[in-house]
Amino acid sequence: MKHLARALLAIMAACLLLAGCSTGPVRRVSEPAVNIQQLTVRADGSWSVDLRIDNFSSVPMRFDRVSLAMTLGGQSAGTLQGQPALTIGPESADIATLALAPASAAKIAIADALARAGSIDYALKGTLDAAAENSRVRSYDIERKNTLSTVPGLEGVLR
Repeated sequence: MKHLARALLAIMAACLLLAGCSTGPVRRVSEPAVNIQQLTVRADGSWSVDLRIDNFSSVPMRFDRVSLAMTLGGQSAGTLQGQPALTIGPESADIATLALAPASAAKIAIADALARAGSIDYALKGTLDAAAENSRVRSYDIERKNTLSTVPGLEGVLR
């Protein structure tokens, strides 16, 4: 009986020691995602592009730099570049608005989609630089394809 009690005490002590060694919640850093939330054609022909940046990590991430080649309707539109300097909470998203002076062929493709109140395919390819708290900046490769559609009642806007 004494041996059993001692064994139980030893097991309980070992469990307490192991519990004291835990480091807390798991820090999971996952690849972010980027989509175009909205594209607005301005009066001067330039575009305002709202990028939705999704942080799938379990920790807050700071998004420092974005460089994405943009294609619309199969036409090269140019490169979306900026320094959003956004800190996005765990498993959340936020919007970074970037300006773009698009290539002529892409302007025509957007004008066509807007004139017929239709949709247009887009592709983004490039990098997004981000870092978790107290971590070094890492460059994530981004490759995304999706579709934008005109918004009824909002002239020059696609979502």
